[in-house]
Amino acid sequence: MKKLTLTLFLTLICGFSSAQNQQVIDSLKHQLAISKPDTNQVNILNGLGLWYRSIKPDSSLIFAEKALDLARKLNFISGEVNVLINLSGLFRIKGDIPKSLEFRLKALKIIEEKLPQMDKHNIWNGIGLIYLDINDYPKALAYFRKALERGENNNYSNILLNIERTFARSNQLDSAWYYAQKVYARLNKYRGNYAPLLMDMGIIQFQLGKQNLAFDYLHKSILEGLKGEDHRVLSDAYGTISGFLKETNQLDSCIIYAKKGLFEAQAIGYQQGILVNANLLAEQYESKDIKQALYYHKIAKAANDELYGVKRIQALQKNIADEQERQREIEAARIAMENQLRQYALLAGLGVFLLIAFLLYLNNRQKQKANAVLQAQKDEINEKSQQLENSLETLKSTQAQLIQKEKLASLGELTAGIAHEIQNPLNFVNNFSEMSVELAKELDEEIDKEVMNKDLVKDLVSDLSQNQAKINHHGKRASSIVSGMLEHSKASTGERALTDINKLADEYLRLAYHGIRAKDNAFNSDYQTDFDETLPKIEVIPQDLGRVFLNLINNAFWAVNERSKKGEGGYEPKVTVSTRLNANSQVLIAIKDNGSGMSEEIKTKIFQPFFTTKPTGQGTGLGLSLAYDIVIKGHGGTIEVRSNEGVGSEFIISLPFKTN
Repeated sequence: MKKLTLTLFLTLICGFSSAQNQQVIDSLKHQLAISKPDTNQVNILNGLGLWYRSIKPDSSLIFAEKALDLARKLNFISGEVNVLINLSGLFRIKGDIPKSLEFRLKALKIIEEKLPQMDKHNIWNGIGLIYLDINDYPKALAYFRKALERGENNNYSNILLNIERTFARSNQLDSAWYYAQKVYARLNKYRGNYAPLLMDMGIIQFQLGKQNLAFDYLHKSILEGLKGEDHRVLSDAYGTISGFLKETNQLDSCIIYAKKGLFEAQAIGYQQGILVNANLLAEQYESKDIKQALYYHKIAKAANDELYGVKRIQALQKNIADEQERQREIEAARIAMENQLRQYALLAGLGVFLLIAFLLYLNNRQKQKANAVLQAQKDEINEKSQQLENSLETLKSTQAQLIQKEKLASLGELTAGIAHEIQNPLNFVNNFSEMSVELAKELDEEIDKEVMNKDLVKDLVSDLSQNQAKINHHGKRASSIVSGMLEHSKASTGERALTDINKLADEYLRLAYHGIRAKDNAFNSDYQTDFDETLPKIEVIPQDLGRVFLNLINNAFWAVNERSKKGEGGYEPKVTVSTRLNANSQVLIAIKDNGSGMSEEIKTKIFQPFFTTKPTGQGTGLGLSLAYDIVIKGHGGTIEVRSNEGVGSEFIISLPFKTN
């Protein structure tokens, strides 16, 4: 229990603020003084190395080397791996990239050989950072994503931060900001170190042209760095601000911040920070003080040699090549093992084959005896098959007749709806025609008078013109209804067309309602629509989809009418048709009623052919089956039903959003 607590403690210590730094260090030193040379002492030494890494790198190195030596003496393998990872991070800060990669690869080799179950996310993350340092962004991103494969871990926020930096450096700013927001949310939740993230957010905002916001983030980063005494973060933040000031032509302030950044970097031997800030100072002093410019050029050159000198690059290339060769050897060994296993499997398969062949030989003799019996059974089966085929042909014929009956019933309902729809504009035409005849008579009488009232004549002419316009309007409306409904009711050609789903659903809702009213004057129900007006047109077969709407809406009206006949107090029948576009780019059409609903048993059968809940003679049981085929097979969509007994039912059609 003590070891577990200490390990967890050492994992979380990097999140504390400056006010706690010395207290934690003193506590670790006290534990070191009273501890025995065991695995706990390795963890304590490594923890001190981690704490001193961004404060006193030399002290960090001393503690880490002591921890490594003790771990090896104790054969504490997982402790050795953790110390190697710590040393890799330390040498990366110091600018020795080859050494950093060397320690990281040593840790990886130990895990693969001795601790295959140990999580490798820290290894992949560290290798990704090294590729990020040398600006190989695709490889860096590949290793960071590999580090995330095992899910969340105690280094999850840092890995996300590294992905954000990779996108930022490769100028993929939208992706960089997305990951920055994810890291910020996690830091809020787990109270982590904000300083590096705030600096990155400032860089992203500056690249997006939001300079004031960028400086605000960077100043917050500096405050966090001062709290944690993190010289590396402070060096990077000061250097970043100096670079921004240079771009905004604030040269004096640029020099001030670059000097601050150089001071922080030199305090811990942070070569990358030294290089960036010294280059900024050398560039600014070239036009002011050539001696100062030369001085800072020398500092920058020394840092550049430390980071990217020929020996460093050669060492880095050698480490990468050695690791690639090691991975090739591992892969070759794996392939050899697989080949050997295949050989064993082949031999085993051959033995099984021989055994099966022998058993088949024995079995064949038994089969010969059974052939006579099987032949007699075969003759009997053939006879029954012929009978079944005859029955199937009869069934198919009956089914075709029922399907035709269902289509004719739908056409009859559609025709009744059209007749009722067209009646309104025809009534207007008739009424305005009669009024026009009367106005024409008045006009004729007024013209025959000796003293004609010109104002009255003008009024009569005006009224006649208005009546003719209304007659023309309602005549065109009737013609439009006829053309549109004939288009929808004619036999489907199977051709898709861009269709306004809202308009199609609205037309068939009104036709269904008026069709039922035409057959049953006592029928009465409220209906309403809730259409998404932004819904795009989609490719469908309008005639087929119209039959689906007509069938579902007719069923909904039938359901509310049946419940209404029961005489429930306060019950108001209602059918609602709604549309919307969901997040998966699918058009949803919902047809909802407040009828009596369905049981779970009925819902499982509702789309089966010939199944119906209507009384005998009122339904073929093919309407929903045809609707199902049209939506699923004809349009690649889905149709589902939601229903509660005593509440009502809702059919939801989902169609893929595809346009020309």
